[in-house]
Amino acid sequence: QVQLVESGGGLVQAGGSLRLSCAASGRTFNLHAMAWFRQAPGKEREFVGGISWTGDSTHYADFVKGRFTMSRDNAKNTAYLQMNSLKPEDTAVYYCAQGRGYYAGSYDSHYDYWGQGTQVTVSS
Repeated sequence: QVQLVESGGGLVQAGGSLRLSCAASGRTFNLHAMAWFRQAPGKEREFVGGISWTGDSTHYADFVKGRFTMSRDNAKNTAYLQMNSLKPEDTAVYYCAQGRGYYAGSYDSHYDYWGQGTQVTVSS
């Protein structure tokens, strides 16, 4: 059974940084893309960024380009989201997702396992 466990969320002031982690278990981690999505209150879940199975390829939503960076450590079965220059509009529950294949798509349907989410709150 695949499990994804996020950690690292919390409260931070605008301009600050947080690093989210997603620890995976249950299937071969390095054969699957990973991604982060987020959902703010009253809004639909949206794609934040994705990373390929090897970590060589990443892509991001326009609203986080230049501020957020994804990485992965296949030896530790863990994916990361480094978030810098945080803004109040980044406040949301952040979800880790594991892809069906090697490369990270931007749609929910590209992912078959999801974590429980971690709250990120950015104060102004």
